Amino acid sequence: MNDHSNDPFDELMRRALAEEGDRIEPADALPEIRARAHAQRRPATRRPWVVTAGAAALGTAAAIGAFTVLDDNGKSATDDQIAGPGTTTSASGVPLSTTPGPTTATPLPPTVVPSASGKPEPAVKGALVPVYWLGDRVGVTREPTVRLYRTWAKVQGRPAVEAVRIMTSKQPPDPDYYSVWRGAEVNSVTRGNGVVTVDFNQLPKTRLDPAVADVAAQQLIYTVQGALGDSSEQVQITQQGRPGGMLFGQVDTSRPLSRAQAANVQALVWINSPMDGQITKSPVTVEGIAAAYEATVNWRAVNLKTRATQQGFTNTKEGQKLSPFAVTLKLTPGQWRIEAYLISAEDGRITDTDSKTVIAK
Repeated sequence: MNDHSNDPFDELMRRALAEEGDRIEPADALPEIRARAHAQRRPATRRPWVVTAGAAALGTAAAIGAFTVLDDNGKSATDDQIAGPGTTTSASGVPLSTTPGPTTATPLPPTVVPSASGKPEPAVKGALVPVYWLGDRVGVTREPTVRLYRTWAKVQGRPAVEAVRIMTSKQPPDPDYYSVWRGAEVNSVTRGNGVVTVDFNQLPKTRLDPAVADVAAQQLIYTVQGALGDSSEQVQITQQGRPGGMLFGQVDTSRPLSRAQAANVQALVWINSPMDGQITKSPVTVEGIAAAYEATVNWRAVNLKTRATQQGFTNTKEGQKLSPFAVTLKLTPGQWRIEAYLISAEDGRITDTDSKTVIAK
């Protein structure tokens, strides 16, 4: 495989992520991260890793032609803020609990109804769209035990339809991520009267716990809104044109659903670059986003053959909110697992870990 450190696709992603980080505005600290401190820095524990050629190919494929970078922030910067204690609000201003559950499936206001004559999104020759996946939280027992992790994909055709198709039928580019939407078959994505309608030929049959089901519903909402570049419109889920089913046995789809606050459903730490399975030259710059108490993110890099270990900490641009961080590592040739994580001040637990496996040349 070739070195992809200068891949135009990687550069497009870096620009999109940098612009996104610059637009995020400060907010109060999320209660969960207020308890975390940077005083302790201990090695993280992570699930065994599997590096696949498919993941490497997806993460480092060269960009062909000019691709449109769709902004996943939409028109509301507050959606990506970390909320303060107590009640938060959805994109429509409806109060939400800080613990995700069926309450985030907020009904559409009575004055707005789904449009039966919504228009499909325009097709594009090439677009870079966000696709969200579920990932288990490390060191956390409180609900929800899963969070949303974002990846990027290049698509042709109708961006939202293709993003949903990837989410429901493809393997994520990171083996730690997964989707509970397997078996779903998307028909169309249309927009009308302030509502995005996602119609499926078939919805997933899996029954989930309420908290997990709610985050899984948000997986679809975040993916569709991200592909459309607008987080202000609610999402109506239908099956063969008919709403009303209980998604995952828990989420009422008889009415459109609102986007939940990022603090409720998004991962508190994720690594954007390098991608899992990427071959890269040393030094390697690790870039990501985290909501960290006192802006402190811990990191560790382990050579999977020699077990040589490097560890330390870095700082996000701002604390107590989703904000960019970066650290540059000098790695000897070989396969390395790179982890970014938070530490609980209560008992020193490693929490909210994200990690990538790379091959240093």
